[in-house]
Order: sequence, then structure tokens, then C-alpha cells
Amino acid sequence: MDEYIAQLIKLAEKLSELMSENLGLEKGYIKKAFSGGKGPGVGTKVAKYPQCPRPELVRGLREHTDAGGIILLLQDDKVPGLEFFKDGKWVEIPPSKNNAIFVNTGDQVEVLSNGLYKSVVHRVMPDKNGSRISIATFYNPAGDAMISPAPKLLYPSNFNFGDYLKLYGSTKFGEKGPRFESMKKNVTNEHKNILT
Repeated sequence: MDEYIAQLIKLAEKLSELMSENLGLEKGYIKKAFSGGKGPGVGTKVAKYPQCPRPELVRGLREHTDAGGIILLLQDDKVPGLEFFKDGKWVEIPPSKNNAIFVNTGDQVEVLSNGLYKSVVHRVMPDKNGSRISIATFYNPAGDAMISPAPKLLYPSNFNFGDYLKLYGSTKFGEKGPRFESMKKNVTNEHKNILT
């Protein structure tokens, strides 16, 4: 089990690097944000959902999002039950074949990404044809990690519209991203000047 978890930690770290780069952040951003004083927190939970002769009378594990970061799930290879809420309806996730790992993002990834990545609402439904087992490994922020959206992903705020129009006049046909970045820097510099 220790070797399995060690491999999943490597996978979670690789995923965190890819997610960081996909967001336009430095490769180690999510890992660093999760680290706190002693590194990201990792935990594994084994769950057994017993066979249910009358699943229509039972709610199962009700809908929720995961509180943490990146969740790696090895689920049962025969019995279904996991469902994700997408586009206004519940979508059944088929049992894992060939030891496939299912990846889910939690609330802290949504916060760090300023909502670009979403924590997914999911639930587990009972099944009358058998018991379901799952092994979830959670790659989470450390308990003392301070979580906030990556500054690079925030829109500028509290700026003078006239200043924006001046910048817009000379950059109208360019990308808006650099324009927003410039406004963020202007606002930051103005705040520093006010405080000193």
C-alpha cells in the first residue's frame, strides 16, 4: 500500500504541475500553495458501499464536493455507483477498468484557479447487484497553508476608468490580457504610494 500511495503522490504532483501550467502559472505553483510549513497533505480512504436490496429507498452518499485539492480515485471494477452532476443532470461514472485512476478536483483547486477549475458535485448511489469498494487518495493543502486565488488569475480592481481608457486607446487592437495586467500593476503601485 505504501508503494501505491507513493506512486499516487507522484501522479498528483505531476497533475498539479500540468494544471499550474495550463493556468499560465509557474509549474510548481499549486504544490507550493499547498505546502504550508511542511508540504502538501496526503491521505487515503478506503470505502465500502454495501449491496442494497432496495436502492430506490436509500439515498446513498449524498451529493457533495470534496474540500481538498486533487483526488485520485481507484473505484470498483464491477459495481457502479459514482455519479457526477454535469449540465443539470447526474452522469454515471462507469466502474474502473484496468486499474484506471479517476481524477477529481476539490474546492481548494477551484479557489486557487479563481474558478477556472471547478470542484465537482458528486454522489455515490447504492446498487442492488453488489457491494462497491473505492480507494480515494487526497492530495490536499497542508493545514497551515494559506489559500487564495493566484494573483495572476485575478482581474484588476479599484482602478480609475479614465486611466483604463487611456491605456485602451493605445492597445485597443491588442490582446486584453496584457492590458489587464498593466492595470493590476498600476493599481498595486497606487496602493503602495498611498500606504507610504
